[in-house]
Amino acid sequence: SSGINAEYGGLGYGKNKGVVPLYCEDLFIKMDQLKQEAPENEYQVQFSMLEIYNENVFDLLAGKQRKALKIRQSKARGFFVQGLKKTPVGSYKEIEDRMAEGTANRTVAATKMNATSSRAHTVVELTLTQKIKAGGANMTKTSVVNLVDLAGSERAGSTGATGATLKQGAAINKSLSALGNVIAALASQAEGGRKKVIVPFRDSSLTMILKNALGGNSKTVMIAALSPASVNYEETLSTLRFADRAKQIKTKATVNESPTDKLIRELKEENEKLKKMLEGGEIDHSLVKDDDEEDISDEEVQARLQALMEENSAEKASMEQEWKAKLEDAQKAIEAMKAEQSRKEEMKQSVPHVTNLNEDQQLCGMITYFLEDGKENKVGSRGADPPNDIELSGLEIEQNHCTVSNNGGKLLMVVGEEAKVFVNGEYVSGKLELMHNDRLLVGTNSMFTVVNPTERATGEAAGISYFKFSYQDAMAEIQNLGTEDSSQKGEELLQQDIAELGPMIGEVNAMSCAMDKKVKFDIVIMPAEGTRARRTAMVSVFSYMTSCTHLLTRDEFISRKYKMEEMYQQCVEGDNTWKSIDPSEDPFVEDQQKESTIGTVSISLKSLGYLVSSTHATFPCGFADRSLVITMGTDVMRIMCEPPINCMPSLYVSL
Repeated sequence: SSGINAEYGGLGYGKNKGVVPLYCEDLFIKMDQLKQEAPENEYQVQFSMLEIYNENVFDLLAGKQRKALKIRQSKARGFFVQGLKKTPVGSYKEIEDRMAEGTANRTVAATKMNATSSRAHTVVELTLTQKIKAGGANMTKTSVVNLVDLAGSERAGSTGATGATLKQGAAINKSLSALGNVIAALASQAEGGRKKVIVPFRDSSLTMILKNALGGNSKTVMIAALSPASVNYEETLSTLRFADRAKQIKTKATVNESPTDKLIRELKEENEKLKKMLEGGEIDHSLVKDDDEEDISDEEVQARLQALMEENSAEKASMEQEWKAKLEDAQKAIEAMKAEQSRKEEMKQSVPHVTNLNEDQQLCGMITYFLEDGKENKVGSRGADPPNDIELSGLEIEQNHCTVSNNGGKLLMVVGEEAKVFVNGEYVSGKLELMHNDRLLVGTNSMFTVVNPTERATGEAAGISYFKFSYQDAMAEIQNLGTEDSSQKGEELLQQDIAELGPMIGEVNAMSCAMDKKVKFDIVIMPAEGTRARRTAMVSVFSYMTSCTHLLTRDEFISRKYKMEEMYQQCVEGDNTWKSIDPSEDPFVEDQQKESTIGTVSISLKSLGYLVSSTHATFPCGFADRSLVITMGTDVMRIMCEPPINCMPSLYVSL
């Protein structure tokens, strides 16, 4: 999409339904019509929802049992996610409920992982099975629909990233780059030619999961959403080029139709064959290996065969179980989930609690921790003995971070030694009383709002109106920006940039310390360039190893921060891959040979019109105890630092 709200087009808003709900509603309407025409036939829909973050696949319907799933492969099935939960659904309302459940689980996980939702791809999979009685036999048709919400495109548009910055952000997101390469290869393959085109499906988790949808037995539809606004001309043109490329992909769909009894028998026979193969040690690599795949080890083949056996067993059990029984079990689970949600909503009306704030407004209030009367709630990281009542896994969270007690509706917080806690933008320590609508920042990025129903009711009865703070408002408090109106639009924009960059700077500095990167980030205010320009916020990167300082634009810094988060997550999970990353790809390391802005100065070039032989001027620059010296001749200008800096040679500019 270009210049439009992709979520609005996909999911819709209010009465204006998007593509996803319209498709799902039409699916069940069509099924009801077919049931009326042939009541003896059975139509089944199964729902699954997963996300791909940092190339790891997570089941969003697995509840608290969140762990990375393996992507396995077999010759007959292609790629599949081992252990992915498939839930029977009987209406679009049940799909909505399951999507809400998945979104809530995703929010909890994102908060614990220090991850932002915009950096994870979400894949919703609908499996439609038709069991038709024809000629005295039960025939089964199966089809799979993948609805994919890709990360990154909205982020690039909202940050204003263009050109090199946008390319840098795309390079960080491996899945998006791999998807583009796959589509380009499939389009080239469809054009024909003598040269064999290898499609790089294995380059990312996303392309492996979508292999059958992109280049297998499938029908593929692409919708390009365009904006009529002239300001979106470049994006619209790029979208049309991409759509034209994708349109050249040719897929051929055949009906997956087999007798039901035969399918069950074949699954059973295949499992017996695989079991004997594993027990006898004679392993046939061709069962789980593609023709264009490189040689794989016996251990990997055994793991794939074992996963294939488990998947066959699960499918066989699913086919043997009555659909009505499975649907009833799923509906009971939904009812239990709704009952739990209703219980929590009732508790919110009387029990004090804290609820999360998120930069994505739709994810605010998804996490709630209740503070019951007479209980001391311990807050801290995992691994504490005994375990904490409220476990957080963000940056700079201590094992014994703080405690929050509820004594008859009065909330008392005790902050631990060296623990980082901000209340309403102020750094606090020791003991303090929490009031309704207070904003809490625990560590670097865990933001909450205090809700005390009794205090709120008393205040509203006395005529007090409580302001509803957003994540951005709470972060602006910490940056001491205030909420006063600025007389100049440029200063308002500068304050917005500082409010956005401030918490990010704190996060990346904490990551740098945790991974011992020996760099420090800070905000630098650059003066206006020209009479109509405004002051801008940039990010300085100081290296303790080289004693050099480099400046990054806001967009460059935000793009790098995503890669820093992925590296930090690997560090937290004990994955040492981040230690061996190439310095040229390390977001914490700056190339010493790269040209970098160190400051700006306005120079009058009027003297050039009079052929003045040489002009010499000295200006202060961003480095301590140094000056920026400019020597100007009739055809060249030389810029250098005095005393000289090793990492900054003299700069000559032709005029």
